Amino acid sequence: MAKRRSYESSNRNEKSHNVEPLYASKSPWDPLNQPAFDRRDQSYVRTIKPQNANQKILLEAMAEHSLVVAAGPAGTGKTYLAISAAVEAMEAGKVDRIVLSRPAVEAGETIGFLPGDMHEKMAPFLRPLYDALNDRMGSKRLKQYLADGAIEIAPIGYMRGRTLNNAFVVIDEAQNCTYNQIKMLLTRLGWHSTMVLTGDPDQSDLLQGMSGLADIARKLEAVSGIAVVRLTDRDIVRHPLVASMLGVL
Repeated sequence: MAKRRSYESSNRNEKSHNVEPLYASKSPWDPLNQPAFDRRDQSYVRTIKPQNANQKILLEAMAEHSLVVAAGPAGTGKTYLAISAAVEAMEAGKVDRIVLSRPAVEAGETIGFLPGDMHEKMAPFLRPLYDALNDRMGSKRLKQYLADGAIEIAPIGYMRGRTLNNAFVVIDEAQNCTYNQIKMLLTRLGWHSTMVLTGDPDQSDLLQGMSGLADIARKLEAVSGIAVVRLTDRDIVRHPLVASMLGVL
């Protein structure tokens, strides 16, 4: 009986590894075939690799420029690559801290007043940033850096008047910032710092005409020393249907 149970168990394991994908994709990139997704033997992803040409351009731009604007549709890896570049810069000693900021704008659904202090109120909006940080350095180191102040997550409303020196600054979901808010954020850039703005100009939760990301990106393209990287539907690395939906919606 023991041999029979062992044989049946081995057959189940072999069948479980031969599952056909529900949706076939023509893209050569498949997240299930990437080493980074085999997380049983590691607590965090040590290194990342660009999955397409525009992601490579974005990584190179963040390494070479002090100010980068990454504009593109959802699922193109803008936030994840920016967080990864920030973590690598701090671990390499290029910056002393990471500053992350994101507008507290609800996606069309009012959830009312949130209890707790400022960090507790901002936690639901900053969850994507926490997820990316946890993926890049592990929960234990993330908690330590947050406690030490090496990683700071600040609301956009608290950024005025600051000068961010020796820091890697990531402004996520910048399409939900007004023109004046983005202008204020850009002028926070200090010495020996890098700032990256990420956002999708086509998915703003503000009233029509209020988002300033598209105008800011267009004007900054003419400024030397600033990189504006535009990603497209072809750069989406989420489910293949995401690119298909965005093409018709």
